[in-house]
Parts: sequence; structure tokens; C-alpha cells
Amino acid sequence: MSRVSKPHEIVERALELSTADGCVVIADEESSANLRWAANALTTNGVTRGRTLTVIATVDGAQGTASGVVSRSAVTADDLEPLVRAAEAAARGAGPAEDAQPLVTGVPTSPDFTDAPAETGSDVFGEFAPALGDAFARARSGGRELYGFAHHQLTSTYLGTSTGLRLRHDQPNGTLELNAKSPDRTRSTWAGRSTRDFKDVDPAELDAELAQRLRWAERRIELPAGRYETLLPPTAVADLLIYQLWSSTARDAAEGRTVFSKPGGGTRIGETLSELPLSLRSDPHAPGLESAPFVIAHASGDGASVFDNGLPLTSTDWIRDGRLEHLTTTRHTAGLTGLPVAPAIDNLVLEGGGERSLEEMVAATTGRGLLLTCMWYIREVDPATLLLTGLTRDGVYLVEGGEVVGEVNNFRFNESPVDLLSRATEAGRTEKTLPREWGDWFTRAAMPALRIPDFNMSSVSLGV
Repeated sequence: MSRVSKPHEIVERALELSTADGCVVIADEESSANLRWAANALTTNGVTRGRTLTVIATVDGAQGTASGVVSRSAVTADDLEPLVRAAEAAARGAGPAEDAQPLVTGVPTSPDFTDAPAETGSDVFGEFAPALGDAFARARSGGRELYGFAHHQLTSTYLGTSTGLRLRHDQPNGTLELNAKSPDRTRSTWAGRSTRDFKDVDPAELDAELAQRLRWAERRIELPAGRYETLLPPTAVADLLIYQLWSSTARDAAEGRTVFSKPGGGTRIGETLSELPLSLRSDPHAPGLESAPFVIAHASGDGASVFDNGLPLTSTDWIRDGRLEHLTTTRHTAGLTGLPVAPAIDNLVLEGGGERSLEEMVAATTGRGLLLTCMWYIREVDPATLLLTGLTRDGVYLVEGGEVVGEVNNFRFNESPVDLLSRATEAGRTEKTLPREWGDWFTRAAMPALRIPDFNMSSVSLGV
């Protein structure tokens, strides 16, 4: 074993080797475990380990400060000096960085910075796997087939800087996706969950939910495109609002390029976006959705700056009681726009004061409406209005008089999440959810179901 092999030692050695004016080193130690199944039987399982090291060198010059960023996987002690030199060369060969700021100082050292990285393994499924086997048996006897996968990842991030920061964060991330099909494969539906440790995931509950939706699909009804009262489940609300968050950078808004740009100049901060008391926030300490409490930026971009690495994060209200409160900023873009520093945070919570479950919202539907399962293939059409298009998937159901009466065809939709917030007439109970479309990148979300009186199903889709 190499003499310098522990993550914190790798960080310290890289900082020692640096001859740049400033240096940031990020070591990500990752471990993951997974299960996959098809037709009511496990097919594969596995465990992986990996390390990625990112070195960010900064060089001061007469015209400003330049930065160079180099990342490599499976780094050992012998790889360190070439990696540090490559980052320094990249910085010296680059022009001044527009987002240059002094590196962060004054953040207390994490007490566990020198501890070994946290690891996951197959034992994370110790309670879940037997319960999944029981669900297979119930599904088999009920004439349905279960497909899907469970994935758990644990990332220990060690961040050190030449200004003295020594920070560490352990991030567990678990996802479960379960698909149920009828034996002839003509009916299909989906459920997903986000979890930190799989102890709060009940396969029996999920299987029962999927069995009910397959029963609903036994009756098929064809509907034309049009505007329908629609119940968006928490997973669909999450997919739409995550995209909205990604599109809420203050600089783009101030420069007139987004839905949050104010006509004539400036931003729409302070405007009322919804008459419902909706509050959209991110909080690194939100129970069950905990995320890094400091900035971890492996590269600079529209909403992040490598110069902000280590900057403490606190709870941020993006929308409060229906009013736009903040747009995302780095220290650099906060200076450009005159807005408070509000970096992006890796979770999202929408609350509207509602108490009804999705099932209770279905029962309260007095007329005719639609109930969605989830969305996919979401793409932006117009950034000026944040108009998005996408497809429904794995079950759209017709609700009449408070009851689901059958499954209808899929649709393509055209909607803006900002407009949806303004038109929503009810928000249900906020609950933890897994975004279907963005689950590979963003999993920590809690959302209510939303009732939209006139959701735009712009065309009929042949999707499943």
C-alpha cells in the first residue's frame, strides 16, 4: 500500500506539492451497491469502489486571477505531482477567470476530516432484499411482473485549500425504481423512492400501489389532446421544479434571458408567483434530505464557481408564501447583480400548507380530471417563459366523481412550471419523492401533489 493513501493524506500532499498562488483539492471517495431484478426474480447485484481527485490551481497575474482545473480517477500517491502540475499549467495557460474571488477562509475544520471514508455495501439491503422477495411472491400470485433496480451510493468528500480549509462531508444516496407489468405486457406502471439507507422503503407498499394502478388500467379510454384538470403527483412536481431551480440563476435573469427577468431590466424578485401560500426552499440540514453544508464545486459554470469551494450553505427560501425571494448566485454573480449570495443547494422542498394525500385529492375531484404517474423526456422550448415539453409515462388515469375509472392514452404536454405555480388551485401534503426524469442527478426532494385546473396536454402520444 502506498505510504500516502488515505483521502485526507492525498489532499494534504497535493496542497504541499502546489506552487500556485492558490490551490483547492477535492477528494471524492465513492462506494456503491446495487440490485436488479426482472420478471419477479433477482438478476444481478454488485459493489463498486472508486476515487476521484480534483485539483484547482489559481495563479494571480497583472490582468487578474486565472484558474486551472484537472480531475482524475483512481489517483494514487505517485499520480499526485503530475496532476498538480497539470492543474498549474492549465491555470498559467488560461486567461483571467471572470468569476475570480479570494479563496474562502475562516470555516472551522470538520472534526472527522482525518477519519476513514464512509462505505456502503450489500448489507445496506439487509432488510430490503427479503421484503423484496416477498413482494415477488405476491406479484407472481397476483398475475403481475416486477422489474426494477435499487442503488445505494456513499460519497465521502474531503476538501482542502491553501487558505486552511479542511472540510469533509459524507453523502448517502439511495434510489429505488419499481415497474409492474401485466403478463401480456400491455399494461405498465411505475413507482420510485429516494432513501438514505433503505430502512424507510417498503416493497409491499409499493407493490400494492402498482397492483392498484394495473387494475385501473384494465379499462382503456381514448381521450383527445386538450386542457384537463390534472393532478400532478409529487414526482412530477419535483421534475418540473428542479428544472425551474436549474434555470433560476440571477445573472441570466438580470441580463434579460429567463422567465425571472423583469421587463425593462432587473429581476422579478419580490413578485408574487402564486396565490397559494407556496414556499420553495433548499436546506442542507432538512431532515431526511441532508446534503453538503458547504459549496463543493468541481468546475465553474452558470450557477457555480470553483472559487467558492468551502463557502458555508444555509437554508434558502427561493419562494416564500408565493413570492419570489431569491435567485441562485455565486459570490461573483451576487456582486454583478447586487443580490445576496445564494449558492445552489443539493435538495429542494415545496410546501403549500396542504394536508391531503394524493388519494384524498383524487376523492375530492368533483368533475372530470386526469391523474398522472410520472413524466419523462422533459426538454426546454422557450427560456423566456421556461416553457417545457415532455411526455407522460407509465399510466395516465381518468378520474370522474372522485374515483379512477380507467386508464387513458399518453400525452405530450407543453407547460411552464412558473405558470403552473400561478394556476395551481390546491397543494397536497408534502412528502419525500424521487424525481423520475432527473433521478440520476437530483434525488433529494420533498413535494406535494398539485391540482392544475387546465393542464395543457398538447397532443396525444404513443409512449408507454
